[in-house]
Amino acid sequence: MAQNRSDKLKRLVSVQRHLEKMAEIDLANTTQQRQEVAETMDAVIGAINSLDPVHRSFSRHYSCQYSKLQQQDQMLANVQQMHEMRVVRERTKGDRMEEHRKEARSAEDREAADNSIYDLIDQHIAYKKSDD
Repeated sequence: MAQNRSDKLKRLVSVQRHLEKMAEIDLANTTQQRQEVAETMDAVIGAINSLDPVHRSFSRHYSCQYSKLQQQDQMLANVQQMHEMRVVRERTKGDRMEEHRKEARSAEDREAADNSIYDLIDQHIAYKKSDD
């Protein structure tokens, strides 16, 4: 079964949009992880600044924990930036493919219109010859 170019591009656009959605989901997951790390960092800072004697005895442990959380937050920030660039890249690819699909569809419509006009001309010429 022969498919025209616009139908093939339409399928590719839908696949590309799916890839874009996957990239957006990855970005959302990373953003959520960063939020969780930030909340944990706030809790650790609260424990470090606490006047409770229990927390004072663990202040060294809390500072190590906070240091690890900062490193994790930095790593997640880098991952988040990577995902943001990926989302933009996938969206741009999808938009470009969509434009190519529209152009192909327009060209196919023009070709179909031209062919119908040629058919009408051929029929008219054939009709004229049959009258002679």
